[in-house]
Amino acid sequence: MDEMLELIKSRRSVRSFADKKIAKEDLEKIAEAAIFAPSARNRQLWHFTVVSKKEKISALASAVAKAMGAPSGYNFYDPAAIIITSYSPDHVYGRDDCACALQNIFLASHSLGIGSVWVNQLRDCCGDPEVRALLDSFGVPHDYIASGIAALGYEAAPPRPADKNYGVINWVE
Repeated sequence: MDEMLELIKSRRSVRSFADKKIAKEDLEKIAEAAIFAPSARNRQLWHFTVVSKKEKISALASAVAKAMGAPSGYNFYDPAAIIITSYSPDHVYGRDDCACALQNIFLASHSLGIGSVWVNQLRDCCGDPEVRALLDSFGVPHDYIASGIAALGYEAAPPRPADKNYGVINWVE
């Protein structure tokens, strides 16, 4: 158990990635970790889309930037791969389920020496026609809501340590 706690405590968001491809076997392990996340009533009404072609990631980042009015150069931190989490719009807990899956993705990535960061802007613009066309071309189910993106890659620079606020824990005995 201490090993798992140390993994959790040592994981940080990485926002600077090296230009190095992630092995398909590692992406498969990470995606498999996602499907083992808890989901409401174990319904598993989610979908995971793994994108490892830089051109496709760049195209999606550009479309999201345009839809969100982000400055030019917005690129999801230029990762080696992304995993898009999505869910059926009639699933009231879909976003929560995807958040659990993203945590599994982040921890599995970290255990493999792969950095990650949550990119959450996609949810707010997945209905934009240009963004939706790209999601459709990636195989994201047409009516699904894109909850978020796990940007993945090897660290170009170590992430800075984050202080944790232990004051948010309330003990009732």
